[in-house]
Amino acid sequence: MNIHKIIYFLVIVSALIGQGQEQTVGLFLNTSAAAPGYTLFAPMSYNVTYLIDNNGELVQSWFSDYRPGLSAYLLDNGDLLRTRRLQGQFFQTGGRGGGVEIIDWDGNLVWEFNYFSDQYWQHHDIESLPNGNVLLIAWEFKADMVAIANGRNPNFLGGNLQPSGFWPDHIIEVDPESNSIVWGWHVWDHLIQDYDSSKANYGVVSDHPELVNINYPDYPNNTENDWLHINAIDYNAELDQIILSVHHFGEIWIIDHSTTTAEAASHTGGNSGKGGDLLYRWGNPQAYMGVNAYERIFFGQHDARWIENGTQIMVFNNGSGRPGGPFTSIDVINQPIGEDNLYVLDSSGVYGPDALSWQYIATPPSDLFASSISGAHRLENGNTLICDGPQGHYFEVDSAGSLVWDYVNPVVNTGPLYQGQEIPTQGGSQGSTLNRTFRVHRYPTDYLGFTGHDLEPMGPIELYMNTQTITYSPNKFRLYQNYPNPFNPVTTLRYDLPEMGIVKITIYDMLGKQIRALIEHAQGSGPQSVVWDATNDYGERVGAGIYLYQIQAGAFVQTRKMALLR
Repeated sequence: MNIHKIIYFLVIVSALIGQGQEQTVGLFLNTSAAAPGYTLFAPMSYNVTYLIDNNGELVQSWFSDYRPGLSAYLLDNGDLLRTRRLQGQFFQTGGRGGGVEIIDWDGNLVWEFNYFSDQYWQHHDIESLPNGNVLLIAWEFKADMVAIANGRNPNFLGGNLQPSGFWPDHIIEVDPESNSIVWGWHVWDHLIQDYDSSKANYGVVSDHPELVNINYPDYPNNTENDWLHINAIDYNAELDQIILSVHHFGEIWIIDHSTTTAEAASHTGGNSGKGGDLLYRWGNPQAYMGVNAYERIFFGQHDARWIENGTQIMVFNNGSGRPGGPFTSIDVINQPIGEDNLYVLDSSGVYGPDALSWQYIATPPSDLFASSISGAHRLENGNTLICDGPQGHYFEVDSAGSLVWDYVNPVVNTGPLYQGQEIPTQGGSQGSTLNRTFRVHRYPTDYLGFTGHDLEPMGPIELYMNTQTITYSPNKFRLYQNYPNPFNPVTTLRYDLPEMGIVKITIYDMLGKQIRALIEHAQGSGPQSVVWDATNDYGERVGAGIYLYQIQAGAFVQTRKMALLR
């Protein structure tokens, strides 16, 4: 950290102490044991995705026209791949998205793909493949009569999705170059049931762990028509396999991606020779054995991914409904893969292993209970970055479980909070705050996507009451994201000037028409700001929408987007 940044933080700390404020957001701990890198997060209630360094300082942000719905990832070229939450009357359950988009480092939308209707809807998670394609999780509609024709117990129908019916999951692979679906897998092609002997898929469920029991969970009056609620997807390139977190089953599933779409709908083909049948499942043997003699491990899990070069699997086990009381654990298992990359049942007919290889539980366990969302990321140095999603709390532990980095998301639905400001709670959701976050990811300092991009720290995201006293000497031109954003009725535009000169700041609409010339005069060096009150050059209020703001200072030109609400 250079000297002006040190001064900057000292002034911030002094201002905070002088006001008698208790810290509520931002960086709480950063030790030398933390894995070096940059942490990406997309607050669920806001349209901006952030990248911070280990000091909790912003290094990059991306504005979108949409809230996340829910995942966001960095690509190898530095672009941001994120889900977008689209509005629609058909879905009132958690995790709904509707589409994906790619935004480049400069904030330009370079690709979008919407996948939503009254027949299907993308949700939760996405995965970028080595060939540039993107995997999406989505619901698909099946009418009640169709579900019954496939052996669904009529007592298990009904729910909170519209139109009413049955909504199993499927996976599609989208090619951004052609903007087309090039592969797909549907759980609907791999069903079994022991309820209605007149149906073709009737059989002994425990004899077919490769198939999915359409009547599990098997408790009466189950009105959850979001049947599986798959909430995580990850890809293993070496195996050409996909892992899925199946929330309502308490399981993780692995399927073969090497199949054609036709083979994925069958029981043969692909590297496994098993088509689209499940290659592996773990976490709740009761889902296919149907007996209580087998211990259930996962309870409401929300993240599953390969780690250690694909030799292990890590799961964020939320712990909702866990016997003995709810608490969250991070569970790791050794992947029990045998010859020909196939998974072998043990003598009792269940998949191993029979024990975890590593686990993190808070001390006491009740100190960490994330009832929903959330995730965990294994870092290059062996540490684990954990996201307590409902609380917007991100922290890193070493292999022994010791805390080495600690951060609380300072961004809510109205934008960044002031330090010391209480984090608002999410209405109707017990234990959830408005800074909630689906997951976080840390990318190492040498990540390929950072090549050629500016990662100079810009200060913390959170705001401070005495910001006018916080000064430093910038060494380069920079235009920051406006705050608040979205806004109504005013917003502040901040920028850095390393030298004195003529500065011009102009507001444009999305067609490039000038709306307001805010500044056009000489300014001295240092951090600067100007307020826009959403009026044009004639003093008239402008309408809601997306606007551009541009700074020109000598040869330096930079443009960003902002959103005005009415």
